[in-house]
Amino acid sequence: MYVIIAGAGKVGWNLARELIAKDREVTLIESDHHRYRVVEEELEHAVQYGDASELWILERAGIQRADLVIAVTGDDEDNILICQVAKEKYGCQRIVARVNNPRNLQHFKLLGVQPAVSATDLILRLIEHEVPEWGLIQLLALEEEHLEIIELEVGEGSAAAGCRVRDVNLPDGSLIISVLRNGAGFVPKADSVVEAGDQVLLILDPGLEGQITPQFTPGVGASA
Repeated sequence: MYVIIAGAGKVGWNLARELIAKDREVTLIESDHHRYRVVEEELEHAVQYGDASELWILERAGIQRADLVIAVTGDDEDNILICQVAKEKYGCQRIVARVNNPRNLQHFKLLGVQPAVSATDLILRLIEHEVPEWGLIQLLALEEEHLEIIELEVGEGSAAAGCRVRDVNLPDGSLIISVLRNGAGFVPKADSVVEAGDQVLLILDPGLEGQITPQFTPGVGASA
């Protein structure tokens, strides 16, 4: 896999490190010359100097053969432009964009730049995760695939607690894909038993949350 990362800030630099450690081919592009020199001391040939919003810079980096383009600069307009160019002009099917200002998240969605990741939005979701009243957490919306991934905690006394995965009453278009228990996650089998306190990840068609949540809520699922 060949990955181009636009922006060598903390996010881009660490992403490049991790991908290189996993034996991925990476080119990191940075427009600030001082930052470029700092990063070059570690990554050497894996980093290039230039403005990734310019076509010739992207072409020099080999965008024609890129499998994934990640735009994590500090400018939302640049991130949108880079991902649009990668997808529409060069046919790159996989793009990821950083959203610096969460107010711009809707613009990314409207322009088809997905997935777009907002650190502020992720932090808010982590806060919600610590507040039991929220119950359901939407982890990811796969807009083009018309799917969502959500996380639910299995409540003590809920319909799902103590059931095998195959017996949990879920609507068509939904599937349990992972269970987190005692700090360790696993992919459940049909006969795996769901326990109270488990964190369950489900993939589903949008709009099914209302039918799914009661199964994991004490005193609701059993009578639903």
